[in-house]
This record gives sequence, structure tokens and C-alpha cells, in this order.
Amino acid sequence: MSITENITWHDTMLTREDRFQLHQHRSAVIWLTGLSGAGKSTLANAVDYQLYQEKISSYVLDGDNIRHGLNKGLGFSESDRKENIRRIGEVAKLFVDSGVVTLTAFISPFQEDRENVRQLFQTGEFIEVYVKCALEVCEQRDPKGLYKKARNGEIGEFTGISSPYEAPVNPEIVIDTEEVSIEKASNLIVSYLRKKEII
Repeated sequence: MSITENITWHDTMLTREDRFQLHQHRSAVIWLTGLSGAGKSTLANAVDYQLYQEKISSYVLDGDNIRHGLNKGLGFSESDRKENIRRIGEVAKLFVDSGVVTLTAFISPFQEDRENVRQLFQTGEFIEVYVKCALEVCEQRDPKGLYKKARNGEIGEFTGISSPYEAPVNPEIVIDTEEVSIEKASNLIVSYLRKKEII
């Protein structure tokens, strides 16, 4: 007997529409994906701050922060990376169900994993943002010194060096951080949310 046979899903008294009414806006997950150093966390926080100024309920789920707690026991093998993304997809779904615009900043290197997360959401609620930046530029930035360590063999399974990154095939938004300022990139994402009547 599997453990799920003893677990029952409990519906809540409040609906998603009730929560949208409370917040005065809809919710979605803005899934930022890209290489380390591309600017995902910086952009996620810029959008979060802009939404805050406009009184929109939002929250950032950052890859490093999540690995300090919820996913503390996971490493960087392919299977652990898949589990990392699966878990954060489920957490992001809970945030979206609560009526919060949710920003995630994860490398999430594999197309299949991102598509699996997309399937958790209703149509239009998963907004994939490809934070595009050439590997050479990310290495030059190297804000955490990780590329240097990866090149020196101190970090194995490092995306872009010893592990692949699969760029999104058909993302909702592409932002090239070599060409676009963080302010302009943030405005592009917020404008998209308005256009789709999420906010």
C-alpha cells in the first residue's frame, strides 16, 4: 500500500477568485531561467520592488535561498537538480494559489523540468522568462566566484561548464541582460503582466 492511499485532498473554504478579490489582482509565476550570473536574482528583486510600489502582492523564491532551507539536502547531480525544480514548482503553485505574484530565480537548466512545472499551472499562469546572457559575459561577471571554481575543478556539475544548459524553446519573454538595463527589463515584465490582465 502506498502512502498516498492514506492521504485525502482537502478543499479550502476560500476559492482562488476570493483571493484575487482580496488582492485586487490575479496571480502567476514568473519563472526566470538562465545561466549563473545572467541577472535572474537581480531582475526578480527589481520586479518584486516595482510590484510592491504598486501595491501588488508578490514574493521572490530565490535558488540559493531555497537551498538554505527547503532543499538543503539536495546536491547538484542531475537527479537532485530535477528534484530541486520539482519541489520549487510545487511551492510556487501554493504561492500562486494564495493569490501572490510569484517570482522564481533558478538556473533550472533542463527544458523537461521547466515544462513539468508549467503543467502544474493553469493556462497563462506560468510565465517563462529567459534571462539571456552569453557564457563569456556571465564568466566575466562571476559575482559569486563560481565559474572560477568550476574552471579550477573545485565545483563539479556546474551549468555551462561541466553540465549543460538547455535554453527555453518558446518562452513568454526573452530578456538579454547584455543589451537591456535591469530597470528596463523590470518594466518589460510588469508591462507583460498588465497586458495579460494579471495586475
